[in-house]
Order: sequence, then structure tokens, then C-alpha cells
Amino acid sequence: MYPPLACSVRECGRPLTRDERRLICQAGHAFDIARSGYISLLQPQDRRSLAAGDAKESVAARARLLAAGIGRSVIDALVVRLAQAGLAPDRPLVAVDLGCGSGELLGAVAASRDVCGIGIDLSAAAVDMAARRFPSVAWVVANADRRLPLLDDSVDLVLSLNARRNPAECVRVLRPEGRLFIGVPAPVDLIELRAVVQGEAIERERADAVVALHEPLFSVEDRFTSRERHRLEGDQLRDLLRSTYRGARTSAAERVEELDALEVTVATDVLVFRTRAA
Repeated sequence: MYPPLACSVRECGRPLTRDERRLICQAGHAFDIARSGYISLLQPQDRRSLAAGDAKESVAARARLLAAGIGRSVIDALVVRLAQAGLAPDRPLVAVDLGCGSGELLGAVAASRDVCGIGIDLSAAAVDMAARRFPSVAWVVANADRRLPLLDDSVDLVLSLNARRNPAECVRVLRPEGRLFIGVPAPVDLIELRAVVQGEAIERERADAVVALHEPLFSVEDRFTSRERHRLEGDQLRDLLRSTYRGARTSAAERVEELDALEVTVATDVLVFRTRAA
């Protein structure tokens, strides 16, 4: 089953098919497949800089943490909850991961069942790593804030774990019986690290705002929280900082550098949505 990718050239959107080392549409627009296997469908107007998306160092830091089991519980919980949803029981599940990073989540879904998977991220470094690690999945460089390079009504599952959210585009690409899984940092996520970096431990509720954003098009089917605790030292603390949006700040790095070890909470609130039309 070939992924339901659509041409990203403005006003096109025709289906893409594979032709040796390229993807092409009926209008003749062509996109080369990189040596590692990913495809860039990013158009010039979709990027703000030549180095769009997360830097290679941030991507690698997150990958190392997940390889050590830090942040892994939410991936495992999502795989279990997805199995319970009973989507596409008689055919490959068409699953899309928005802001896929280095591919661990979609890779875990693909390992659990027959999947036609598409991972999308703005970072070429992230998508390149994902393509090398999980070659059975289609990995795409694109801007999920814009029109998703996917055909209408072609997707069973959209995933967004601490990543981009685009309700209108998710409704467009999801089949009526499809699901949208969104994970956001829970109020206590990294609260100990934030206390060190920011000087205070402020809990911030994000899930309610996500519900409000999606309410016109989606209804909430389920919600749950994944939480884990770790004692982290040295390099892992620095990786945790690199994986956050404040990781590039010199002052933050200096504060973390002074720590020998820290007990850290990693927690994610997960929301499961269905389209209101369903």
C-alpha cells in the first residue's frame, strides 16, 4: 500500500506516485528521494530559514533520552490505546505523525501492527535520522502548519506528540472513523528542571487549551496522563535541556551544568479526538 501523499506545489495537491528515485504527480511536479530514503516536500514559502525545524543536536538529544527509556512510557501507552481503538482491522492502518522527530513513536506503532506510515517534520535532520532507523515508514520534510501533503479522507490516525497541531488539516485528511491523538506536556512535566532553569516551579495546564482549539471540529473521546520519574545525571540532564525550547540559552545551560544529579518528572497529557461529523 503506497502512502497517500499529495503534491505540495501550490494549487496542485494531486496524488504522488513513485518513479525510481522520485515522487511525481500527473502535473509533472517531481521530488527526489534522499539517499537515506526520506522525501522533502517543503516549498520555499513554507520555510522561514534554510535550517528550518529542530537542530541536529536537539534531535540527537531526544533520541538518546528515548533510547535510555526516558519519555518512553507515553509511546507505550499510545500503542496500547491505539490497539484498543480497533482502527482498520482488516487492512494496513494509515497513520501520520505530525512533528515525528527521529521517528520513535511511529516506529513503535509500525512494530505493533501492519501500518502504512507517514512521518512529517520540518527538520531535515530529524527526518533523515528517522528514515535511517525505520525504513518501512515514509518520512517527509514538510511544514505541518501549512497544508498537509496528504490526500483528502485518506488517513485513519493522526498523531501529534508534543508537536504541531492543525485541526482544519487533520479533519480534511482523516477518514470519518479516524482518530486524532495529541500529547502535550502535563503541568508537572520537567517541573524540577524548570525550577532550576527558571528559578520557580510553575505548573502550566495545556490540555484544556488544546481541547478548546479543536472543539469546533472534534469531540474528545478519551484523555489520560502518562507519568514517569527518573534520577538523571550529567549528560542526560544536558540532553534533557537540549531537547527543550530553552536548551540553547546560555544561562540555562550554566545552571544545569552545576548539577550533579536531579530527580525529574516526565509527564504527558494525552487527548483522543474524533471528528464531529463522525
